[in-house]
Amino acid sequence: MTEPVYVTETRSAYDTVAESYAEMLKDFLESSTWDRTMLGAFAELTGEGPVGDLGCGPGRLTGYLASLGLDVFGVDLSPTMVEVARRTHPHLRFAVDSLAALDIADGSLAGALAWYSLIHTPPEELPVLAKELARVLRPGGWLLTAFQVGDNQRRRIENAYGHDIAADAYRLDPDFVARLLADAGFVVDARLVRKPGPSYEATDQAYLMARKEG
Repeated sequence: MTEPVYVTETRSAYDTVAESYAEMLKDFLESSTWDRTMLGAFAELTGEGPVGDLGCGPGRLTGYLASLGLDVFGVDLSPTMVEVARRTHPHLRFAVDSLAALDIADGSLAGALAWYSLIHTPPEELPVLAKELARVLRPGGWLLTAFQVGDNQRRRIENAYGHDIAADAYRLDPDFVARLLADAGFVVDARLVRKPGPSYEATDQAYLMARKEG
């Protein structure tokens, strides 16, 4: 099967920016109260069992969740991001994988983090990812996702983290994402929308905490 262009472009873009991305964001959690709050709640709710940081990038949140006591591993579409993650967090597990077809057994995860990892998939294709997230979670398992808020509009990104790239990103409607999750078998227990923080955030940011039914 031919890979969709948006997948190829996303992988190439993150391969290009991986080192700069890791350096620029390495200390961001220290100044992001809401990020730490939502990640802390996710860690408390999830408790024991394996947790997947799905779209982990350089592993900065994988490492943070591990520091909160979770048995966490990371996967990412970008091989270069995974290389950076393995180098930065050698005590944790990382693998190259796709959110559309995860190499993870059915019902094996206690928790899944999809932190800004849905934003490069066209909205009409997101039901596939929502169903895949539901597939890998055990009944009662928790999902935390975060994304930029908008009307599902497409943005073409040609420069990021000091590099020329070519990729699309989508600012998503929280109601739309909540419906996707509900259709995939989740109950959304909590929703937070906050105002932009750092200068590079141009829109509101959303967090959805959802529990797999069953």
